[in-house]
Order: sequence, then structure tokens, then C-alpha cells
Amino acid sequence: MTEYIKVGNLQVASNLYRFINEQALPGSHLSGTQFWSDFEELIDDLYPENRSLLNKREKLQSQVDEWHESHASKEDHSYKEFLKEIGYLEEEVEDFAVTTSHVDEEITSQAGPQLVVPVDNARYALNAANARWGSLYDALYGTNVISGENGLEKGSSYNPLRGSEVVEYSKKNFLDQAVPFQGVSHREVCTYLIESGELIGRKANGEKATLEEPSQLIGYQGNREEPTAILLKNNGLHLEIQIDRNHPIGQSDDAGVKDVLMESATTTIMDCEDSVAAVDAEDKELVYHNLLGLMKGDLSESFSKNGKTVTRTLREDRSYTTPSGGTKTLHGRSLMFIRNVGHLMTTNAILDSNGHEIPEGIMDGVITSLVAKHDVLRKGGRQNSAKGSIYIVKPKMHGSEEAAFANKLFNRVEDMLGLERHTIKIGVMDEERRTTLNLKNCINEVKERIVFINTGFLDRTGDEIHTSMKAGAMIRKTEMKNSIWLQAYEKSNVTVGLGTGLQGHAQIGKGMWSMPDRMKEMLDQKGSQLLAGANTAWVPSPTAATLHALHYHTINVNEVQKEMANDPQDFTDQVLHIPTSPDQQWNEEEIKQELDNNAQGILGYVVRWVEQGIGCSKVPDINDVGLMEDRATLRISSQHMANWLHHGIVTNEQVEETLERMAIVVDQQNEGDPHYVKMAPNYNESVAFQAARSLIFDGVNQPSGYTEPILHRARIQAKAKKFSRTM
Repeated sequence: MTEYIKVGNLQVASNLYRFINEQALPGSHLSGTQFWSDFEELIDDLYPENRSLLNKREKLQSQVDEWHESHASKEDHSYKEFLKEIGYLEEEVEDFAVTTSHVDEEITSQAGPQLVVPVDNARYALNAANARWGSLYDALYGTNVISGENGLEKGSSYNPLRGSEVVEYSKKNFLDQAVPFQGVSHREVCTYLIESGELIGRKANGEKATLEEPSQLIGYQGNREEPTAILLKNNGLHLEIQIDRNHPIGQSDDAGVKDVLMESATTTIMDCEDSVAAVDAEDKELVYHNLLGLMKGDLSESFSKNGKTVTRTLREDRSYTTPSGGTKTLHGRSLMFIRNVGHLMTTNAILDSNGHEIPEGIMDGVITSLVAKHDVLRKGGRQNSAKGSIYIVKPKMHGSEEAAFANKLFNRVEDMLGLERHTIKIGVMDEERRTTLNLKNCINEVKERIVFINTGFLDRTGDEIHTSMKAGAMIRKTEMKNSIWLQAYEKSNVTVGLGTGLQGHAQIGKGMWSMPDRMKEMLDQKGSQLLAGANTAWVPSPTAATLHALHYHTINVNEVQKEMANDPQDFTDQVLHIPTSPDQQWNEEEIKQELDNNAQGILGYVVRWVEQGIGCSKVPDINDVGLMEDRATLRISSQHMANWLHHGIVTNEQVEETLERMAIVVDQQNEGDPHYVKMAPNYNESVAFQAARSLIFDGVNQPSGYTEPILHRARIQAKAKKFSRTM
């Protein structure tokens, strides 16, 4: 039972009130009395507009549903005109260029990988923040990039043959390509040294070579004759050749190289949204507590590893001697964004003057900015933004009015926290259909604070299915990536971003590689996102960030974007191509495969979310391939099943049978987890199973097809059930 403290006309959960007054406000230059008074006024002013925007979503969806139900032909050209008439498709604003200023170079000029991590897990958050630098040797050795055949197996102890293959790959496939010497391979170098401000590679016969591009040498550690580290730069990313002839790896290397350290995750999104399961004041306090530690630079987490207690903290900056004898300091940590929740959900952590739950997105905007102000005020140390900015990613906005509302919210937050205008920067996630079609207008509403746009296949597909739910049965999930609308959506995002002047001001991002165990495949495929104009893209782990960094050394994204900016196109008609199946000629086996795969993913994710509060999981698919699942992947799977159910491709009985059968499979997959709560055979008593069932059978009626309302109710029920058992 949540306990509340009366603050003015607000009722604030006692734990959250104490956190803000005792931890977040001290050192912020803010008075507690004034903070709560301003917070109450902000809620009273903005809550009605928040509600009005959500009502407009529902009204537009009803109009779209009615249109599809009354039009047999889905290729009817009147559809586009209809969307204009109802205000779904906005009249495009005049050309403009964004003017965002005081933005860190990790965003403006440095292309690189991006992590997304649940901030309610301190250990994961610290790992992600520290993933700015990663070992290439470890990333190669520990993944399938290096074959595990013909004596190259990983095994339980170090395999020197596999290690040699790692070194060969690093020098031949990376160093010789990214930072080549003139006429000499890094494999031939026996000594690295600095002479006359240049990097020299000396062969065993005494022959010396200089870099093809001498300016790539940025600095070194140790002394010139025997450096312990050499800092180089290529396409805006740094790498460090580490030398230690006494190290087990360095001993076996002619040049004493023990590792190649890669600048990896240049930015990280600390997530309060899709990858967390925060449903009440207790959960939200943990989210805010970890964020505060990250922004103050003092977050730490202790855990047991191999029988020893390990304490993890944020890494210090890295310092080097420059070729001219000066000092060069680089961030030791990834630049952190904070992803707030969207406009939809309310929270019982604070009740307004009428006793109603307040919008969670408004609460996130205020409190995450408050904790981030500590970074703005702090100078030096483990600082996040060198430019004094706060970076907030705002998800799940529908059209430019909602972007304008976010801008208004940030204006009000800046005023109440005593921050200069546009200190809070915004990332606009292009993951809803109305935002895709009106992206230029959305950017225009935040043109003085925008620092990020991206495409997200899964949430965007979930919205595509829900928006066009009444248009017909959707194509299979595996066919979506090659569909007309999706290809156009990916291109349109980059084109609009470049057309509004985002290059040099903001990141243009692409979505997640969802198979964390398949890194060779990622290396083979993910470079295409850079060629499509993305200067950042999501990866599922620090190891993946290190490997994805290889793409940025191969492809100069700045040059790609410059070339693309000269070829603007309008993709509206293609984006409006609805991915329904014209013939629906699926056989029984194909239908069963689709149901099984969707159901397994839904159940495997929901059972951990509801019963254990785990917001992001690696869930095996029907082929036993581990996929990173969050609420975005859940949205597409549940909406797809709801769509096929709605159009009679499958029956209620088929879905029920599939869910019960796949629940047994998921239970078996989780047998080794002592905290796991089984779903079978007591399906009616399983809170998680019933939640998964509701996501499908009530999927048509969920707002925008979102999963949060059902998940939150189920999680609160599961927590109460667990609490009652312990009493």
C-alpha cells in the first residue's frame, strides 16, 4: 500500500518525497518549498493538454478504422486525401534548418555505436556507461566472429590458437585498413615508437615506416621510445594500441601488443521506458536513484563474481601525451541520454489536487531533469556533458502537436529548475506512423533543442499494424522488413533529418541488432545502416558496440550524409502502402509457425516482466535463437496475433491452444532460474499468462496497440500477490 505525504495540493508517495528532498534537491540550488509549488502548478497547467492529445489519438484512430471498414479497396487514392482532411496528415511547414547549440561532439561530429540499457539495473547501467572503450581482442575472442572450428574453440581455458587468430584479424582486417603504415603491415612491426612527433613502426630488420596519414596519431602513454599505449584516430573514432611485453598476450606478440582498445559506445540511452518494468513509486525511485548516481558520477554497484566481491563504478577520463608534448584528455564514459516515458501512462507516485494519478511523462520530465542538473552544475570529474546540456529522448509521440507539447514541458521544466532555455535537448523517436508522415513538422517544433532522431522497426511496425488494423490481415512478421512501407520509412527518416539540417547538430539513428549471440552476422549486415546515412545505431551489448565500431572505421558516415543531402525525396505515398496480404494463402503449417513464434516471444518476455520485473530479456525464438525483447517487440507480436484473430485467419481456439502449448515450452526454457514463476498447468492462476492472453484478445482495443496498460496492471497484481504470500 502506497503511503502519501501531502505537499500543497499534491499527494506524493512518501519514498519518492524523501528521495527528492533528501537526495535530489540538495546541491541543486533549489528550494524544496518552491520546487513542490512549481511542480504542482506545472501539473495543473499541462495535465489537461496531455489528456487532450491522447483523446485526439483515439479520435483519429476511430476515423481511420471507420474509413477502412467502408472502403473495400485499400489502394483507394482517396485514403491520402482523407488523412489530410482529418488532420492525420499535416500540411508541411516551409523549409527550415535546426539551430540547436551547445551540443557535445559525440552527437555533432562523432559517428559511433549507441547502447540502450535499463537504468533500473545499476550494474547494467554502469557497464553501458563504461562501454565507451572496449577490448577488440576480447570481443573477437568471445564471439562467433572468429570460427570455433579446426582447433579454434573457445573452451574453458585460453586457447592460444584462437588467440593468434584474434591478433591476425585485428592487425590484418582492422589496423592495416584503418591506420595503415606506408608499405608495412602492422603484422610486420616489432617496435612502435614516437620520433619527431610521428608514429614509427620498426620491422625486425630495422626498416622503419610512418603512417600513411601522420595526423592519425593523437597521443601516447609512457615514453616516446617505449610507449605503453598509442592513441590513433580514424573517421572521428579513437583506438588505442596497448603495449606490454610482460603481459601474457604481449609476450607472444613481436611488437608486445597486448590489446587494441576501441572507442566503442560513444553514446548510451539510459532507459526509463521500454526496457524497464517500473510500475509504482518504489520502482520509479530506483530509476531516479540510479540516474542521480550517474549524473553525480558516484553510482557504484557491488556484486559477487567467481567467489569475490566486485565493486563497479564509473571510469575516469583517459589522458595522453600529444605528439607535440602537450596533454590530451578523452572521456572515459559514454555520453548519456535519458529516455523518458511517453505521453500515455499515468503514475500513482504522485496524485494531483483531484486525487488523480499524474502523467508519468510529466513526472519523468521534471525529475530526470532535476537529477541531471547536478551534471550541469558540476565541473570536471566524471562529467557527462562537457557543454552543460541535458539530453532527454522522448518516445512514442504522435505528430507535431505532441512534439510541441514536449517542447512546452521542457520550457516549463527549465524555468522551474533555473536552467537556461534549451539546456534540455530532445531526441525524437520516429516510431509512430503520424510522426513518420509529419516528421519535418515534428522537428520544426523542437528545432532549437533537437539532437536525435531514429527509426525503430518494431514499435513502428506495431503502430503500423494497429493503425491499419481494420484494413485487412497483415503479412507475416518476417516479410515486414522487405515491405514497401518499411523501406520507405527508413529512407524518409534520413532524408527529412538531413533536409532540416541535422548534420552537425544531431544524430540520425537506426534500430537494434536483436541477436546478441550472432556477432559475425552483425558484422556482415549492420554496416548497411551507415551506408543508409545513420551516424549511430543501436547494439545489444558493450561487446557488440566494440564490434560495430569497426563499421565506422570502414565507412565515413559524414561523407555519406553529405552525398545524400543533395538528393531529397518524398516517400509519403510509399509510407502509406499498407502491408496487408492480398491473397492470405497461408497453409496450416505456415499459420502454426506464425502463431508459435509470436506466442513464444510474447510469453517468454511477459512472464519475466510481470513476475520478476525484468523489462528487457534475451528470449529464444521458435528456432532457439536468442532475441533481445522489450515492450517494442512485444507490441508487434501481440498486435500481429490480434490482427490475424480479428480477420479470421486464426480462431480463438487456435490461439488458446498455442498459448498453452508454448507456455510449457517457455517454462522448460526457464527451468534453471530459481526466481521463475511457472505458467503451466494452472493457466487461470498465472498472472503473466493471463496478461499475455489479454494482450492478444484485447489487442484491438489497446490505445495505439501499446502494451503498457495491461503489463502495468499485471505487474502490480503480481507484486501484491507476492507481498501477500510473504505476510
